[in-house]
Amino acid sequence: MLINLKRNISLAMMGLLSLFLTSCTQESGTEYGQGSNSESQASAPPTASQNANMGMSNMNMPAKPVTAPKHMQAGAAANQVVIENFSFAPATLTVKTGTKVTWINRDDVPHTVNENDKRFKSGPMDTDDQFSYTFSAPGTFSYFCALHPKMTGQIIVK
Repeated sequence: MLINLKRNISLAMMGLLSLFLTSCTQESGTEYGQGSNSESQASAPPTASQNANMGMSNMNMPAKPVTAPKHMQAGAAANQVVIENFSFAPATLTVKTGTKVTWINRDDVPHTVNENDKRFKSGPMDTDDQFSYTFSAPGTFSYFCALHPKMTGQIIVK
């Protein structure tokens, strides 16, 4: 019974598509229902409406909105690292001494931010959770996700 229902729906959709395509490709001139004798065709040509024979490429369609990537939609700041697609972006960030860096998790799974020398550690961060750390001394600070150790990044403080 389910197979018959699916088949009937498919046939109905194909019929509608066929009607739509037929109406889109119909030439101007004689309309459905008009006779084909020479007397009716010899009359003055029909006047075209403003949109007659307008191809799809000439239609005024609303533009598809341009959306920024997830990490840009949330107002990604200059000193922010976004966790998305199991990676840190940017993987390397250079900041001045005294800068606060914020990590924000945009993945659907938890992640952590753990500095290799254990100077800072975020703990598990769920989606949209944030962790911040202020770098008070110059140096290179490498970090990783404790839950996914192949995820690595570094902060260079000058």
